[in-house]
Order: sequence, then C-alpha cells, then structure tokens
Amino acid sequence: MISAEKLLRDTTARAASVAPKEIEKFSAMAAEWWDPAGKFRPLHRLNPTRIGFIRDALVEHFGGDAREPRPLAGLRLLDVGCGGGLLCEPMARLGAEVIGIDAAARNIEVAQLHAEDVGLAIDYRHTTAEDLAATGESFDVVLSMEVIEHVADLGSFSRACAALLKDDGIMLLSTLNRTLKAYLLAVVGAEYLLRWLPRGTHDWNRFVRPSELAAELRRNGLRLAELKGMVYNPLNETWRLSDSDLDVNYLALATKRD
Repeated sequence: MISAEKLLRDTTARAASVAPKEIEKFSAMAAEWWDPAGKFRPLHRLNPTRIGFIRDALVEHFGGDAREPRPLAGLRLLDVGCGGGLLCEPMARLGAEVIGIDAAARNIEVAQLHAEDVGLAIDYRHTTAEDLAATGESFDVVLSMEVIEHVADLGSFSRACAALLKDDGIMLLSTLNRTLKAYLLAVVGAEYLLRWLPRGTHDWNRFVRPSELAAELRRNGLRLAELKGMVYNPLNETWRLSDSDLDVNYLALATKRD
C-alpha cells in the first residue's frame, strides 16, 4: 500500500484540504475503479443519474441541445477529486475538454491508463484544488462529486474550487447530508450490513448539510441555485432525482453571484 506520507510528498503542495488517511484509503482501492462489481460498484450504479443531471444543467446554463451527441463541446471542464475517471470519461464523450485532478497519485495512474485504453484524450494531473488555483487556471465548469465529505478543510477546498471557476461558470457538487437517515443508510447499511463499501469509507461527522454548503458557497462568491436529492431503489438497483428528498445523497448547482 502507498503510504499517506509518500503521497503527500508527491503532491505539488500540502494543501489544507488534503486528508492523508482519506488519500491512503482511496489509493488502496484504486485498482478497482473500473470494476462495476468491485468496491466502487455504488458509484457505477449512481453514475447514470449524475451524468444526466450534469449534462442537462450545463446545456441549460450554456445553451445547446442535450439530444446532440456532443452537447458539451466548447466547454472546459475540471473534475476535482476525479478518482479513476468515472465522470471524466463520459464528460469527454459528451464533447467537453476535460481536466481531472486528484491528490492520490495511484488514482491518476489508473485514470490515465483507462483513458488510453478506450481512446479518450483527457488531461489528468496529480495535484490539489489549492495548488491548481494558485496557477491562475480557470474553467467553465467545476465538478466535485462525492468529494467534500472526505476533505480535511472544507473552507480551503471551497475557496480553491471557487477560484477555479470563471465568472460565468457553473459548479456542480454532490455529497451526503449529515442526518440520522444518512448515517443508517450510507454508513451502517452500505458499509456494515450490505458491505457495498469497505468499513470506514465514510465519516458521518464530515457529511455536509445543504444549509452548511450554501453558507460555504456564499462565503466564496457563489450562489446555490439548485438542489436535488438522489434516491436509491433497492428493488431494481437504480437511482432517481428527487426535488424533496435530500436526506441522504444530494446534488448541488452553484453559479458565481451577480
């Protein structure tokens, strides 16, 4: 297993949001990113719902036609905490110029190899949001999916993500709500009873309530424009969007405030 100390030495800077134990945890599972029956099976099941929400939100914000094969053409998109590239690849197929970053070197290696295998040109970088923001780069779209519940410093991470967004850009995030229901389903159920995820994948204390996320976004010049819950159906193992049920998983859309 790659040690957390080595992974942190390999990053361009020791960003405040980097949690060494979280990096070590996901590095240990990195080889399984593209196994739909492996440890990332829940994300494979969730991906169609996430992709549909992102595509439709970007088409509405920037214009275009979701029925076109490459409706995101012309957009520069950053996936922060990209893991093995489960979102980067479909975003590239939809036409976006995709840059994926992750603080775990092993995740980037896996993502690069898979993109090469399937013939996709994706710019993967082993870095952090803070370090990339320091370069002055900016993007039309910033994604951070299932990441903020794993960062050590939400404030530092949020500031960096906001700085990476163009004035007319859009940020999309997803995370877990800090509710009793989320603890029972996402921690007890998914990790201990159903064993969909390794025990210790999530720390309930790091889950973020929508009100907390909205306040954090406001502090960094962003406006929370939309919230959608993601609800799991165990009968057919599919996910759907909900306007009312934000109790466990939810998606957020934010824009730079006028």
